[in-house]
Amino acid sequence: MLNDIHVDDAVRALRPDFAALLIEATGFVNGPSDDRSRKWLAKAAERAAPLDDKKIESWRDAYRAFGAKPSRTRPSVDALIRRMPLPEINLVVDAYNSVSVRHTLPIGGEDLRRYEGPARLVRAAGDEKSDEALGEPEQGEVIWRDDAGVTCRRWNWRQGVRTRITEETVDAIFILERLAPMTMAELAAAGEELVTLLHLISPDVRTSSRTIS
Repeated sequence: MLNDIHVDDAVRALRPDFAALLIEATGFVNGPSDDRSRKWLAKAAERAAPLDDKKIESWRDAYRAFGAKPSRTRPSVDALIRRMPLPEINLVVDAYNSVSVRHTLPIGGEDLRRYEGPARLVRAAGDEKSDEALGEPEQGEVIWRDDAGVTCRRWNWRQGVRTRITEETVDAIFILERLAPMTMAELAAAGEELVTLLHLISPDVRTSSRTIS
């Protein structure tokens, strides 16, 4: 899927500074949270940015640009930093949540085997199919979707159940999302840290990456 992931021009027009680092990881063995992942989360919490950090505020501005109220539906990194101690989900989700907080950027993790067609970031028509827990997107809202429907609403606010990473997931795509003032070098550093953690979880994991800017 890596080469087929697409960002629509309507989203680029909304935020020309948007970039994403895509990391595909295949053949890993996930599992429940353990002492290692708890340490990752704890160390990330110690380094969490303040809520008025410019990187977080940039995402709030992006939400306002398509009509969302970031005080009601928060960008994922904003919401995560407010959840202290950081939640324990499973090894892989703990890994990318810790990187998200340490580097102050939204990261989504998706089960590749549950996708139908490639992921794409678009502005919603408003009639897309969606998980009941997500609700239907509003027209003009920024969403991640595949051929079956919405996978994440309001850019990175809430992920759907269908494609989320579980302990049974073996192939995944990770989407690290950047807006200014985060630099491309900072984005790359976050990706390198995530790949390192994935190899600690599962030494035989195979990874590849692509940057969309």
